[in-house]
Amino acid sequence: MDVKTGFFYLFSVVLLFAAFRVITARNPVHAVLYLMLAFSQASGIWLLLKAEFLAIVLVLVYLGAVMVLFLFVVMMLDIDIDSVRKGFWRHFPLAAFIGALIALEMAAVLMGGFRVSEEPKLPVVVDAAGQVVAYSNSRELGRLLYTEYLYPLEIAAVILLVAMIAAIALTLRQRKDTKHVDPSAQVRVRPKDRLRIVRIAPTTAAAAVVVADADASAEEKKP
Repeated sequence: MDVKTGFFYLFSVVLLFAAFRVITARNPVHAVLYLMLAFSQASGIWLLLKAEFLAIVLVLVYLGAVMVLFLFVVMMLDIDIDSVRKGFWRHFPLAAFIGALIALEMAAVLMGGFRVSEEPKLPVVVDAAGQVVAYSNSRELGRLLYTEYLYPLEIAAVILLVAMIAAIALTLRQRKDTKHVDPSAQVRVRPKDRLRIVRIAPTTAAAAVVVADADASAEEKKP
C-alpha cells in the first residue's frame, strides 16, 4: 500500500464516520460540525483525484461560508429538541423506506466492483502560436461551465437566489414565541414604568379577627 492509497482510506473512513454522526447526533450544532468534517474529508479525496479546483471550492464556499452560516442560524434559532423528537415515530416509516432504498442502490453499485485502470493522461494544450502550454483544470472547468452548461448554471443561480430570499423572509417574520425586545421601547422607558410602589393597609385588624376566632373555637370545645 502506497501513501496515496493510505490517505484515501483514511479520508474515506473519517468521511463515513462524520456522515453517520450527522444523522445520529442529537444536538443540531454537533450535526453541523460533523457535516463540516465530512466536507473537509471529501475535499481531501478530491485532491487525491487531482480535482484541485473542486477541492478548493468545497473548502472556501461550503466550509468557509455556507456551513458557518448554517451553524450561526442553528445556534440563533435555539431549536427545541424535545418538540422535534415528538414526531420521530410518526415520520420513521417514511425515513426507513428512503434509507433502505438508498442502501439497496449503494449495494447495487458496490457489488459490481471497481474497475482498476491506469491514471488518465492529461491532454496536451497548444496555444495559437503552436506552443505547448500547461494543462489547467480550472480553465477547462470554467470553459465548460460558461459554454456548454451556461443555461443550467443560470438556472441554479436563480434557484439559489430564491432560496436566499425565502430564508430572509422566514427569518424576518413575526413570531409570538420569540423573546424579541424593541430597542426603541427600551430607550423610552421611565423609572416609574419599571417600579411601582403599592400602599398596603396594616394587618392589625386581621390579626385581631384571628385571635377572636381562636377564642370562639376554645369556648365551643368546653364541656
